[in-house]
Amino acid sequence: MKVLSLIPPMTQLNTPYPSTAYLTGFLRSHGFDAVQEDLALALVLGFFTQEGLLEIEQEALGLAEENRSASVNFFLDYFDEYQSTISLVIAFLQGRDSTLAHRINSRAFLPEGPRFASLDAYDEEEGSDSLAWAFGALGSQDRARHLATLYLNDLSDVLKDAVDERFEFVRYGESLASSQPTFTPLASALAAAPTLMDQHLKELTKAAIDKHQPQLVLLSVPFPGAMYAALRIAQTIKGAYPHIHIGLGGGYVNTELRELSDPRIFDFVDFITLDSGERPLLALIEHLKGKRSAERLVRTFIRNLDNEVRYIHWQEPDIPFEEVGTATWDGLPLNSYLSLLDMLNPMHRLWSDGRWNKLTVAHGCYWKKCSFCDVSLDYISRYETASASILVDRIEAIVAETGQTGFHFVDEAAPPKALKALAKELIRRKVNISWWGNIRFEKTF
Repeated sequence: MKVLSLIPPMTQLNTPYPSTAYLTGFLRSHGFDAVQEDLALALVLGFFTQEGLLEIEQEALGLAEENRSASVNFFLDYFDEYQSTISLVIAFLQGRDSTLAHRINSRAFLPEGPRFASLDAYDEEEGSDSLAWAFGALGSQDRARHLATLYLNDLSDVLKDAVDERFEFVRYGESLASSQPTFTPLASALAAAPTLMDQHLKELTKAAIDKHQPQLVLLSVPFPGAMYAALRIAQTIKGAYPHIHIGLGGGYVNTELRELSDPRIFDFVDFITLDSGERPLLALIEHLKGKRSAERLVRTFIRNLDNEVRYIHWQEPDIPFEEVGTATWDGLPLNSYLSLLDMLNPMHRLWSDGRWNKLTVAHGCYWKKCSFCDVSLDYISRYETASASILVDRIEAIVAETGQTGFHFVDEAAPPKALKALAKELIRRKVNISWWGNIRFEKTF
């Protein structure tokens, strides 16, 4: 059975969201034919071409003049400049044309729309360098990335104002899924005529299915801002490839759909799994192969013949953290991600600047006492570690595959003892990496 894992819009543009990499690596370690695609990145890159801008222009021209925002008007006024610079800017942000920084920094190369007004806040006196405080005389690459990011933010505003009001770089249709008491807002949006954004996503979905020919598609929804697009993807698959089974999971599902009762969501997907996906996924694949009945699925919602939602949880132990395998980014276009510099805060920039390998040091939280956190959820309550040796084995495998030595440890709160053991093992094996992550401030550190 071939399994295709998809990253739906929108998550991140600088690096792949790691869920599909984790699942693909795990499935391959169990001998399955598993592949992955990032449709979030593909959707954005499809618009940020000369052809894509022409489509946006046609949408913008279709708006009544009184309904055009300042961003749309500026885009139309300077369309030729956007057309002549878009491919160059994308290449620069992908790290393929570093010398373009000098032209960007001239402030005469890019059209500077409404987003550039934020730079005025830093002017101390007329004619001064508004970014000197942040980049000085030598930070030309960072300065240019910041200016190029403002340029893309202007285009993002045009996409939102002229093409699809639900679009943002890190979320798409978030309000349709965030804290909604019923499925109705999503159902209504999915029943509406598709926007140009939806049409692009439909084409990308079909291309991915035709390329890989899977029997099972997994949609990972980490945030509410990815739910609408995930269901649009599922809608396309159901319409054009009804024989393909579709599974839904991820962080948003784990927190927001635990009390699922509305069967309408199963017009789009066949199975919805909760919490760590490895064990439910193995059970699901066995079920689809006819080796396991539906009654023995693990942490899985289905819709029965009476159009009722059923939650099935056959008690089986989860896959130990030491045995989940090594994430793989094989199949993802690692050289196509955009290294954006949106925020000048040194900590905030880590989230969008550079392509970081994602790695989990331990499953769950070693502390699990914070009042603001739902400590009953599996990804918090079930604390499991792997030996430092296994973690460094994973690090070495990932570096060998990606060529990147920067790691983002994605733990909710990285465990200090495990970090210390990991650091010692890295030193002992002379493995040089850069890493960052979230910690709980405490004396142990």
